[in-house]
Amino acid sequence: AMALCLKQVFNKDKTFRPRKKFEPGTQRFELYKKAQASLKSGLDLKAVVQLPPGESINDWIAVHVVDFFNRINLIYGTMSEFCTERSCPIMSGGLKYEYRWQDDSKYKKPTKLSAPQYMCMLMDWIEMLINNEDVFPTRIGVPFPRQFQQVCTKILTRLFRVFVHVYIHHFDSIISMGAEAHVNTCYKHFYYFIREFSLIDHRELEPLVRM
Repeated sequence: AMALCLKQVFNKDKTFRPRKKFEPGTQRFELYKKAQASLKSGLDLKAVVQLPPGESINDWIAVHVVDFFNRINLIYGTMSEFCTERSCPIMSGGLKYEYRWQDDSKYKKPTKLSAPQYMCMLMDWIEMLINNEDVFPTRIGVPFPRQFQQVCTKILTRLFRVFVHVYIHHFDSIISMGAEAHVNTCYKHFYYFIREFSLIDHRELEPLVRM
């Protein structure tokens, strides 16, 4: 049912289509296949996120950042009709948390945006970074930049805010679409991954701490 539901959303609205693929034949593609195989085998998610012996931590993080971007993009795509300028005029996680947007081009200061605007800026910003060879090099032998893990922390911190918003403001829609198990599994996988490599400041996790 979930696949059918996703198909309908993507035929109707092509904005939130996962847009980054791993090239077959590359080391990153092999790592991605390895990660997906252990995920599908029903292994404990805490074990699934651990760095395989002999693999580079930056490659492992890169594979997961791109995969989480694709999957969270897809999850938000299914919710986007419920998340509108009217329903969500502020990008928030309940009454206590408000997220403002800042980047190096259009919004140089933290700026209040509606949730749909924030999501749109966020997905475009991440897509630009993961397609930038200077940040996410795909060619063999090209080293990762020194600040690679800092960039990934920023990406993952902002992706976590998508879960915060979706869980706090749109959980009834997730349930009505029958997508609860899918979203929960993705969230757990994401959570264990960021905890395994200490990639997000624990204060950012507070809005969903009860989960």
